[in-house]
Amino acid sequence: MFVSALLTSVGINSAICFSFLVLYSIVRKQPAYYGIYIPRLVAEGKTKQRRDFNLERLIPSANWMKKAWMLSEEELLSSSGLDAVVFMRIVTFSLKVLLFAGVIGIFVLLPVNCSGDQLTNVDIVNISNNSLDVFTISNVKDGSHWLWFHFSAVYLITAYICSLLYYEYDYISSKRIDYFCSSKPLFHQFTILVRAIPASAGRNTSDSVENFFTEYHPSTYLAHTVVHRTSKLRGLINDAKTHYRRLVRLQSNPSQINSNRGSCFGLFRRKVDLVDRYGKRLGDIEQHLRLEQSQVSSAGKEVPAAFVSFKSRYGAAIAMHMQQSNNPIHWVTEQAPEPHDVYWPFFSSTFMQRWISKLGVAVACFLLTALFFIPVLIVQGLTNLNQLQIWFPFLKSILTITFISQIITGYLPSLILQLFLKMVPPIMECLSSIQGYISLSDIKKSACFKVLWFTIWNVFFATVFSGTALLQLSLVFEPKTIPTRLAVAVPAQASFFIAYVVTSGWTSSLSELINLFALISSLVTKPFSGNSDEELEVPSIPYHQDIPRILFFVLLGITYFFLAPLIVPFLLVYFGLEYIVYRNQFINVYAPKYETGGKFWPIAHSCVIFSLVLMHAIAVGIFTLKGLPLASSLLVPLPILTLLFNDYCRKRFLPNFSAYSAETLIKKDRADENDPTMAEFLDKLVTAYADPALMPVSFTATADSLRRPLMSTAED
Repeated sequence: MFVSALLTSVGINSAICFSFLVLYSIVRKQPAYYGIYIPRLVAEGKTKQRRDFNLERLIPSANWMKKAWMLSEEELLSSSGLDAVVFMRIVTFSLKVLLFAGVIGIFVLLPVNCSGDQLTNVDIVNISNNSLDVFTISNVKDGSHWLWFHFSAVYLITAYICSLLYYEYDYISSKRIDYFCSSKPLFHQFTILVRAIPASAGRNTSDSVENFFTEYHPSTYLAHTVVHRTSKLRGLINDAKTHYRRLVRLQSNPSQINSNRGSCFGLFRRKVDLVDRYGKRLGDIEQHLRLEQSQVSSAGKEVPAAFVSFKSRYGAAIAMHMQQSNNPIHWVTEQAPEPHDVYWPFFSSTFMQRWISKLGVAVACFLLTALFFIPVLIVQGLTNLNQLQIWFPFLKSILTITFISQIITGYLPSLILQLFLKMVPPIMECLSSIQGYISLSDIKKSACFKVLWFTIWNVFFATVFSGTALLQLSLVFEPKTIPTRLAVAVPAQASFFIAYVVTSGWTSSLSELINLFALISSLVTKPFSGNSDEELEVPSIPYHQDIPRILFFVLLGITYFFLAPLIVPFLLVYFGLEYIVYRNQFINVYAPKYETGGKFWPIAHSCVIFSLVLMHAIAVGIFTLKGLPLASSLLVPLPILTLLFNDYCRKRFLPNFSAYSAETLIKKDRADENDPTMAEFLDKLVTAYADPALMPVSFTATADSLRRPLMSTAED
């Protein structure tokens, strides 16, 4: 790619980003779009939907930026939880890394690269006619002593990142404990999930659980809730909710009904009949639902699993961490999630179904990875004009137009790749949901991990190697050649990834802010939705989609800062946008639906360690190719030291993310002894884990109240 193509891409995306900012500053103040841009404030009653016209609403303002900037970490913690704090610390960590890398890269390495003479045909007069390779390490002469600057930069950035990682791990680990100690009593802190409950002759599952824990945990055991298979019940409840919403929608506009009273063709009578029909269906579904609930509650529908609650957190922890039976595959225990975080469909599948599902997920991930090579090949073909002319000879005349060729090679490839990547997070979330996780938060974490490594493999490695030697499978069989081949392939794709940051990174940040799909959907559907006031749903942040994207750009920054330092300023712009945009979203849009206690940080830590080791491998190969074997030899200890550092961090901090210490639990339990509300809390805990599908459901009473005014109006 030439500099001119990059400048074109930067210009287009800058214009798009500015337009998005102006549009957001206007539409966020329109009451009709409060449900899109400030749903959290509306749900919490912190804003009023004023219908009177105000000229100020049409004037763009940047007050939202100031509020986002002024948000403190303690305010974020109290309003959005520890996961939100960890998410923002990942963003600030990335900014710190790239600021340090930018100082070295822009002020030291970039002048060294530009002063090299390895590449020929460099246009000094008109810099835009040059290839971006002029700004990379490829332009430094082989064997040049200037390469020692790059060597030193690799050591410096590694030391700086490792020190930051240690500080962040220590800080978040301490914050996690403090957050636990300052929290009010929560149901999942006193509860464990027990699975593989052995069958006993003459006893049902509930009696077995009662006898077992009364005998072996007599002083701490409180109560239990046996799990049932309720997949059919959930289907009936969803049908009932659908019919109920339709009844509400029919009753939502009485003025329109009154206007049809005197109309001909029996239009009003048809609407009354429709309400009766939905009401009758709703009654039938509810009757069927009650019958199924009584059948499911019988002993035959029990699952050999139960939520067991204890009188103290320490008692629950003892039961969870100790082997309960001489047979280790019986009475298997694990931490229970929060009641609203339980993924109930998990219990409707058998052990064999879950085992087959795990195997199917592995196969599906492999097939998805293989199929994704197709869009990668298309993208790489678009970056090569000569290849495009071979594939599509009828486009030769169009491709000779400078502006068109710059858009095709600089802007279009990254845009196409980003559109394909949009499909990945929902697919990975779906695959994780059938993999056997008992909570929604575990599903999100698993999806986050899958999306991250899918992105690294399919966007980074597939792009790198498809651009040089297509799908080099020989890497698997010749691992010794990996550093050398990476050294050849990675710098060659520097121009593509710079354009990718500009196209995918900048626009994704502003797309998150403007929520373009929801805005367009609202504009299209609002004229046909009448005046129905449906319940406002406040979304939660899709961590499994946003964290992998952020970490992938961190990987690009770490691996390319010494190869092509020109990428760093564009990454700094991206993370600057992320910092402002997501703080705004936590204030106005997203509300927490579950809390993992900061467990996304270990994923981020592992990804950064992988990025460092990848950078070291590329650096070893680069210095070998550049005729500096001494530098390559001196770099060999660096990945070893990095992995040893990672092992130390895992042993020092990771246990605090798996469970809380006895010291923490006992202190918290002792503090609760003086809490007068604990008795009431323990009473609620007894029924906290009842399956929502088994709870009494009554839609017909509400539906009757909806129909009565309608019928009385028809009879007048």
